[in-house]
Amino acid sequence: MNSSGPWPSCYTARVSEFSLPPGLPSEPEVLIESPRGSVVKRRADGSVDFISPLPCPYNYGCVPGLDSGDGDPLDVVVLGPRLRRGARLRVPVVGVIGFLDAGCADPKVICSTRPLRPVDRWGLAAFFHTYALFKRGLYLVRGRRTGDTRYVGWLPGVTPGPT
Repeated sequence: MNSSGPWPSCYTARVSEFSLPPGLPSEPEVLIESPRGSVVKRRADGSVDFISPLPCPYNYGCVPGLDSGDGDPLDVVVLGPRLRRGARLRVPVVGVIGFLDAGCADPKVICSTRPLRPVDRWGLAAFFHTYALFKRGLYLVRGRRTGDTRYVGWLPGVTPGPT
């Protein structure tokens, strides 16, 4: 465990070591930081972290007040149409993806007003596999020494369907 969250911290390797973030309601209030189609990835404080060469296919945000394993607010992907930056909405949790960022647990909560479909699961897995590759490259360019950065998998018992 680390000081910024109750999840296993650095060098977590198995999806079984991740759990549903404590304190996460079944329908959390989500703050949208990067709308679907945006190329700008922002830090928790709102400043620009990087400009992506590809637009994000999802609304990306956080649950204010709930910390992730990396010390930032808990990351959330909201499926559905583009939402404006700064929007706050309550959306049901439909799954959680285990993700390692520089060796630290950084779970991604997936929210939607409808159940996950197989195409959603496939698309999100492909996105986070690609995102991990991009983040590793970004860390290299920035000269940041890191631990493992990768998609770990869907959390069983949280996400319906196969892990």
